[in-house]
Amino acid sequence: MLSYRHSFHAGNYADVLKHFTLQRILSYLVQKEKPIHYIDSHAGAGGYALRSKEAEKTSEYMKGIVRLTQRHDCPELFDEYLALISQFHRQGDNLRHYPGSPWIAAHCLREQDRLFLYELHPNDHKLLLAQMKKDRRVQVQLGDGFKGALAHLPPISRRGLLLIDPPYEIKDDYQKVVKLVIEAHKRFATGCIALWYPVVERSWVKQLETAIKATGIANSVLFELSQSADRSGYGMTASGMIVINPPWTLKNELESVLPYLADVLGEQGQGKYRSERLTGE
Repeated sequence: MLSYRHSFHAGNYADVLKHFTLQRILSYLVQKEKPIHYIDSHAGAGGYALRSKEAEKTSEYMKGIVRLTQRHDCPELFDEYLALISQFHRQGDNLRHYPGSPWIAAHCLREQDRLFLYELHPNDHKLLLAQMKKDRRVQVQLGDGFKGALAHLPPISRRGLLLIDPPYEIKDDYQKVVKLVIEAHKRFATGCIALWYPVVERSWVKQLETAIKATGIANSVLFELSQSADRSGYGMTASGMIVINPPWTLKNELESVLPYLADVLGEQGQGKYRSERLTGE
């Protein structure tokens, strides 16, 4: 697991889906005055240089966030997300930096809110700590978010979001995320849980969906964006978000933009999307 570095993949189409969904959830939650706890189980480095050797090796950002920012017909719903990307970049027109989920969350949240960030990779933890050290709302932990995240549930305010975003480099992660969802829901049944997943082998994702349904947890939705057709052994061809207790606005919002993302970020007309309710309210 520790060989995984998100710097190779920052700003790709999966990040666009994940971070746009994150921004829409938080924009809804901050409408109420009560404080929010944001917990990130696998926070990463907090920000990434798109001209680094790692990022240039794959250039995935060119088919993700760069492609999106070069468009002039983006739906208005993207305005706040793209403004955050621009704010983090801060260097003219050529996009050179891309934020991670901790930075995006911190800039969506307010003074009364708190962030609890876990990162297991020592180098990424140092970078994350440097990124967040001036923000008194934030606690950065070097450790396993599968274990540590539960310590912050439930929040005293009973309002919060848990983002579960492991690298899935080992197949056991697909089982670990389900266990974390079950335990988190037991402690905080009304809380919002957002689970990111990659599509590398479709059979693994089908098992994940079945396992989430089998938990008996109500009110869960799935959003998925495919850049190319499923191909076993090819690598990640799609990614998705499973959201438990989503804002009531989220499904309509994602359904209004997913066709656009599939068209713009898909490869050679192969872009597709899914929006499904896994369990009823």
